[in-house]
Amino acid sequence: MANTIRIKRRASGGSGAPSSLVNAELAYNEVNDVLYYGKGNSGGNAVTIEAIGGAGAYVNLTGTQTISGTKTITGTLNLASATLSGNTTFSNNVTVTGDLTVNGTTTTINSTTIAVDDKNIVLGDIASPSDATADGGGITLKGTTDKTLNWADSTDSWTSSEHIELASGKTFRINGAQVLSSSTLGSGVTGSSLTSVGTIGTGTWQGSTVGVGYGGTGQTSYTDGQLLIGNTATGSLSKTTLTAGANIAITNGNGTITVATSGLGTIATQNANNVNITGGSIDNITLDCGTF
Repeated sequence: MANTIRIKRRASGGSGAPSSLVNAELAYNEVNDVLYYGKGNSGGNAVTIEAIGGAGAYVNLTGTQTISGTKTITGTLNLASATLSGNTTFSNNVTVTGDLTVNGTTTTINSTTIAVDDKNIVLGDIASPSDATADGGGITLKGTTDKTLNWADSTDSWTSSEHIELASGKTFRINGAQVLSSSTLGSGVTGSSLTSVGTIGTGTWQGSTVGVGYGGTGQTSYTDGQLLIGNTATGSLSKTTLTAGANIAITNGNGTITVATSGLGTIATQNANNVNITGGSIDNITLDCGTF
Protein backbone atom coordinates (compact mmCIF):
# COMPACT_ATOMS: atom_id res chain seq x y z
CA MET A 1 0.00 0.00 0.00
CA ALA A 2 1.43 3.40 -1.11
CA ASN A 3 2.14 6.01 1.48
CA THR A 4 -0.27 8.95 1.33
CA ILE A 5 0.23 12.34 2.92
CA ARG A 6 -2.88 14.45 3.39
CA ILE A 7 -3.11 18.06 4.58
CA LYS A 8 -6.02 20.22 5.60
CA ARG A 9 -7.76 22.05 2.81
CA ARG A 10 -10.62 24.43 2.18
CA ALA A 11 -12.39 23.85 -1.14
CA SER A 12 -14.93 26.66 -0.91
CA GLY A 13 -16.02 29.55 1.23
CA GLY A 14 -13.76 32.40 2.33
CA SER A 15 -10.19 33.02 1.39
CA GLY A 16 -7.36 33.45 3.87
CA ALA A 17 -5.58 31.41 6.54
CA PRO A 18 -7.34 28.89 8.76
CA SER A 19 -8.26 30.08 12.24
CA SER A 20 -5.75 27.70 13.84
CA LEU A 21 -3.07 25.11 13.05
CA VAL A 22 -0.82 23.05 15.26
CA ASN A 23 2.91 23.36 15.02
CA ALA A 24 4.24 22.17 11.62
CA GLU A 25 0.70 21.52 10.31
CA LEU A 26 -0.12 22.44 6.70
CA ALA A 27 -3.39 23.70 5.25
CA TYR A 28 -4.21 24.70 1.70
CA ASN A 29 -6.98 27.15 0.83
CA GLU A 30 -8.18 26.44 -2.71
CA VAL A 31 -10.24 29.63 -2.75
CA ASN A 32 -7.22 31.90 -2.92
CA ASP A 33 -4.62 29.20 -3.76
CA VAL A 34 -2.39 29.66 -0.71
CA LEU A 35 -0.53 27.01 1.31
CA TYR A 36 -0.31 27.84 5.03
CA TYR A 37 2.11 26.50 7.66
CA GLY A 38 1.71 26.46 11.43
CA LYS A 39 4.84 28.04 12.89
CA GLY A 40 5.90 27.84 16.55
CA ASN A 41 4.38 25.89 19.40
CA SER A 42 2.11 27.26 22.08
CA GLY A 43 0.46 24.44 23.96
CA GLY A 44 0.12 22.40 20.78
CA ASN A 45 -1.20 25.21 18.56
CA ALA A 46 1.04 27.15 16.22
CA VAL A 47 2.08 30.64 17.32
CA THR A 48 1.66 32.07 13.80
CA ILE A 49 0.29 30.84 10.53
CA GLU A 50 2.51 31.71 7.58
CA ALA A 51 1.64 31.70 3.88
CA ILE A 52 4.46 29.67 2.38
CA GLY A 53 3.34 28.81 -1.12
CA GLY A 54 0.75 28.72 -3.78
CA ALA A 55 -0.31 31.10 -6.54
CA GLY A 56 -1.91 33.44 -4.02
CA ALA A 57 1.17 33.72 -1.83
CA TYR A 58 4.10 33.98 -4.22
CA VAL A 59 4.64 35.03 -7.79
CA ASN A 60 3.65 32.46 -10.38
CA LEU A 61 5.56 31.99 -13.59
CA THR A 62 2.36 32.58 -15.55
CA GLY A 63 -1.08 34.00 -14.98
CA THR A 64 -2.45 37.25 -13.58
CA GLN A 65 -1.55 38.23 -10.03
CA THR A 66 -1.65 41.23 -7.74
CA ILE A 67 1.52 41.76 -5.68
CA SER A 68 1.42 44.12 -2.72
CA GLY A 69 3.93 45.26 -0.16
CA THR A 70 7.53 46.31 -0.55
CA LYS A 71 9.70 44.08 -2.74
CA THR A 72 13.45 44.45 -3.11
CA ILE A 73 14.95 43.07 -6.30
CA THR A 74 18.69 42.68 -6.77
CA GLY A 75 20.42 41.73 -9.96
CA THR A 76 18.84 42.35 -13.37
CA LEU A 77 15.12 42.84 -13.88
CA ASN A 78 14.34 42.09 -17.53
CA LEU A 79 11.12 43.71 -18.70
CA ALA A 80 11.87 43.33 -22.40
CA SER A 81 8.50 41.76 -23.20
CA ALA A 82 6.57 43.43 -20.39
CA THR A 83 3.96 46.17 -20.57
CA LEU A 84 3.45 48.48 -17.62
CA SER A 85 -0.18 49.52 -17.25
CA GLY A 86 -1.78 51.98 -14.90
CA ASN A 87 0.00 54.71 -12.99
CA THR A 88 3.54 53.87 -11.90
CA THR A 89 5.56 55.85 -9.35
CA PHE A 90 9.30 55.58 -8.81
CA SER A 91 10.28 57.21 -5.52
CA ASN A 92 14.03 57.15 -6.24
CA ASN A 93 16.33 57.88 -9.16
CA VAL A 94 15.70 56.07 -12.44
CA THR A 95 18.49 55.68 -14.99
CA VAL A 96 17.67 54.62 -18.55
CA THR A 97 20.80 53.57 -20.42
CA GLY A 98 18.95 52.95 -23.68
CA ASP A 99 16.49 55.06 -25.66
CA LEU A 100 13.33 56.33 -23.97
CA THR A 101 10.21 56.69 -26.11
CA VAL A 102 7.08 58.37 -24.76
CA ASN A 103 3.95 57.88 -26.88
CA GLY A 104 1.49 59.81 -24.73
CA THR A 105 -0.29 63.07 -25.43
CA THR A 106 1.26 65.04 -22.54
CA THR A 107 4.72 64.80 -20.99
CA THR A 108 5.06 66.66 -17.69
CA ILE A 109 8.46 67.22 -16.04
CA ASN A 110 8.28 68.59 -12.50
CA SER A 111 11.95 69.31 -11.94
CA THR A 112 13.93 72.48 -11.20
CA THR A 113 16.83 71.77 -13.54
CA ILE A 114 16.90 70.03 -16.92
CA ALA A 115 20.33 69.11 -18.32
CA VAL A 116 20.55 67.87 -21.92
CA ASP A 117 23.80 66.70 -23.52
CA ASP A 118 22.42 67.15 -27.04
CA LYS A 119 23.13 70.67 -28.38
CA ASN A 120 20.15 70.65 -30.73
CA ILE A 121 16.51 70.31 -29.68
CA VAL A 122 14.12 69.23 -32.45
CA LEU A 123 10.49 70.39 -32.28
CA GLY A 124 7.62 69.35 -34.53
CA ASP A 125 9.33 66.08 -35.48
CA ILE A 126 6.34 64.43 -37.12
CA ALA A 127 5.98 62.15 -40.12
CA SER A 128 5.42 64.94 -42.69
CA PRO A 129 6.60 68.28 -41.30
CA SER A 130 5.80 71.51 -43.20
CA ASP A 131 5.61 75.24 -42.55
CA ALA A 132 1.89 74.79 -41.90
CA THR A 133 2.50 72.17 -39.18
CA ALA A 134 5.28 74.37 -37.71
CA ASP A 135 2.97 77.41 -37.50
CA GLY A 136 2.71 78.55 -33.86
CA GLY A 137 5.49 76.24 -32.68
CA GLY A 138 8.20 77.48 -30.35
CA ILE A 139 8.76 78.13 -26.66
CA THR A 140 6.36 79.48 -24.04
CA LEU A 141 7.54 80.72 -20.64
CA LYS A 142 4.75 81.04 -18.10
CA GLY A 143 4.53 84.28 -16.14
CA THR A 144 1.90 86.88 -15.31
CA THR A 145 1.37 86.65 -19.06
CA ASP A 146 2.87 84.06 -21.40
CA LYS A 147 6.30 85.00 -22.82
CA THR A 148 6.53 83.36 -26.23
CA LEU A 149 8.98 82.84 -29.07
CA ASN A 150 6.95 81.28 -31.88
CA TRP A 151 7.21 80.60 -35.60
CA ALA A 152 4.49 82.34 -37.67
CA ASP A 153 3.86 80.85 -41.10
CA SER A 154 1.93 83.95 -42.27
CA THR A 155 5.01 86.19 -41.88
CA ASP A 156 7.63 83.47 -42.38
CA SER A 157 9.28 84.73 -39.19
CA TRP A 158 10.15 83.97 -35.61
CA THR A 159 7.95 86.21 -33.48
CA SER A 160 8.72 87.29 -29.90
CA SER A 161 6.03 88.58 -27.57
CA GLU A 162 8.66 90.48 -25.55
CA HIS A 163 11.60 92.87 -25.99
CA ILE A 164 14.96 91.52 -27.20
CA GLU A 165 17.85 92.65 -24.98
CA LEU A 166 21.45 92.14 -26.10
CA ALA A 167 24.36 92.15 -23.67
CA SER A 168 26.78 95.07 -23.71
CA GLY A 169 29.07 94.98 -26.75
CA LYS A 170 26.79 92.68 -28.76
CA THR A 171 25.21 93.65 -32.10
CA PHE A 172 22.52 92.54 -34.50
CA ARG A 173 24.02 90.82 -37.54
CA ILE A 174 22.62 89.58 -40.85
CA ASN A 175 24.69 87.12 -42.86
CA GLY A 176 27.73 88.01 -40.77
CA ALA A 177 27.43 91.78 -41.31
CA GLN A 178 26.66 94.13 -38.43
CA VAL A 179 23.44 96.06 -39.02
CA LEU A 180 22.80 97.62 -35.61
CA SER A 181 24.60 98.20 -32.33
CA SER A 182 23.54 100.19 -29.28
CA SER A 183 24.75 103.42 -30.94
CA THR A 184 25.51 102.83 -34.63
CA LEU A 185 23.89 101.60 -37.84
CA GLY A 186 26.10 99.22 -39.76
CA SER A 187 27.93 100.55 -42.84
CA GLY A 188 26.01 98.12 -45.01
CA VAL A 189 22.67 99.78 -44.14
CA THR A 190 22.19 102.05 -47.18
CA GLY A 191 18.40 102.43 -47.28
CA SER A 192 15.67 103.19 -44.79
CA SER A 193 12.17 104.63 -44.43
CA LEU A 194 12.94 107.02 -41.57
CA THR A 195 10.44 109.87 -41.23
CA SER A 196 12.23 111.77 -38.47
CA VAL A 197 15.75 112.02 -37.04
CA GLY A 198 17.48 113.96 -34.32
CA THR A 199 20.31 116.45 -34.81
CA ILE A 200 22.66 115.43 -37.63
CA GLY A 201 26.13 116.42 -36.55
CA THR A 202 28.24 115.22 -39.50
CA GLY A 203 27.75 113.65 -42.90
CA THR A 204 27.43 114.41 -46.60
CA TRP A 205 24.03 115.02 -48.21
CA GLN A 206 23.65 113.10 -51.47
CA GLY A 207 19.90 112.68 -51.54
CA SER A 208 17.16 114.35 -53.56
CA THR A 209 16.93 118.16 -53.92
CA VAL A 210 15.68 119.90 -50.77
CA GLY A 211 12.65 122.07 -51.54
CA VAL A 212 11.95 125.60 -50.28
CA GLY A 213 9.34 124.31 -47.83
CA TYR A 214 12.08 122.33 -46.04
CA GLY A 215 14.70 125.09 -45.93
CA GLY A 216 16.32 124.32 -49.30
CA THR A 217 16.44 126.09 -52.65
CA GLY A 218 14.90 123.46 -54.90
CA GLN A 219 17.78 124.01 -57.37
CA THR A 220 20.45 121.63 -58.60
CA SER A 221 22.63 123.83 -60.89
CA TYR A 222 23.52 127.49 -61.58
CA THR A 223 25.26 129.62 -64.18
CA ASP A 224 27.56 132.55 -63.49
CA GLY A 225 25.82 135.52 -61.91
CA GLN A 226 22.41 133.92 -61.36
CA LEU A 227 20.27 135.09 -58.45
CA LEU A 228 17.41 133.32 -56.65
CA ILE A 229 14.20 135.37 -56.60
CA GLY A 230 11.06 134.52 -54.62
CA ASN A 231 8.20 133.48 -56.92
CA THR A 232 4.80 133.59 -55.25
CA ALA A 233 3.08 132.09 -58.30
CA THR A 234 4.99 128.82 -57.96
CA GLY A 235 5.89 129.05 -54.29
CA SER A 236 9.54 128.53 -55.09
CA LEU A 237 12.83 130.29 -55.67
CA SER A 238 13.38 131.04 -59.37
CA LYS A 239 16.77 131.52 -60.99
CA THR A 240 17.29 134.80 -62.83
CA THR A 241 20.01 137.26 -63.91
CA LEU A 242 20.10 141.05 -63.74
CA THR A 243 19.16 142.67 -67.05
CA ALA A 244 20.91 145.90 -68.02
CA GLY A 245 18.82 148.97 -68.79
CA ALA A 246 19.71 152.17 -70.68
CA ASN A 247 23.10 153.49 -69.72
CA ILE A 248 23.59 150.56 -67.28
CA ALA A 249 26.15 147.78 -67.84
CA ILE A 250 25.94 144.48 -65.90
CA THR A 251 28.69 141.92 -65.92
CA ASN A 252 27.90 138.43 -64.53
CA GLY A 253 31.15 136.74 -63.64
CA ASN A 254 32.22 133.65 -61.79
CA GLY A 255 30.78 134.40 -58.36
CA THR A 256 30.51 138.17 -59.04
CA ILE A 257 28.02 140.73 -60.40
CA THR A 258 29.30 144.12 -61.56
CA VAL A 259 26.88 147.02 -62.24
CA ALA A 260 28.33 150.11 -63.98
CA THR A 261 26.87 153.32 -65.49
CA SER A 262 27.43 154.14 -69.16
CA GLY A 263 27.37 157.88 -70.26
CA LEU A 264 25.38 159.06 -67.24
CA GLY A 265 26.28 162.56 -66.09
CA THR A 266 27.44 163.48 -62.64
CA ILE A 267 24.98 164.89 -60.18
CA ALA A 268 26.72 167.99 -58.93
CA THR A 269 24.20 169.65 -56.64
CA GLN A 270 20.78 168.83 -55.34
CA ASN A 271 18.27 170.60 -53.16
CA ALA A 272 14.59 170.45 -52.59
CA ASN A 273 13.72 172.38 -55.77
CA ASN A 274 16.61 171.88 -58.20
CA VAL A 275 18.78 169.07 -59.64
CA ASN A 276 21.84 170.07 -61.63
CA ILE A 277 23.38 167.44 -63.96
CA THR A 278 26.72 167.91 -65.60
CA GLY A 279 27.30 166.04 -68.83
CA GLY A 280 25.50 162.99 -70.19
CA SER A 281 21.76 162.56 -70.51
CA ILE A 282 18.80 161.17 -68.56
CA ASP A 283 16.06 159.39 -70.45
CA ASN A 284 13.42 159.56 -67.68
CA ILE A 285 13.38 161.32 -64.36
CA THR A 286 10.64 161.99 -61.86
CA LEU A 287 11.08 164.75 -59.30
CA ASP A 288 8.92 165.30 -56.25
CA CYS A 289 9.49 168.88 -55.24
CA GLY A 290 6.89 169.05 -52.58
CA THR A 291 3.83 171.35 -52.41
CA PHE A 292 3.55 175.14 -52.77
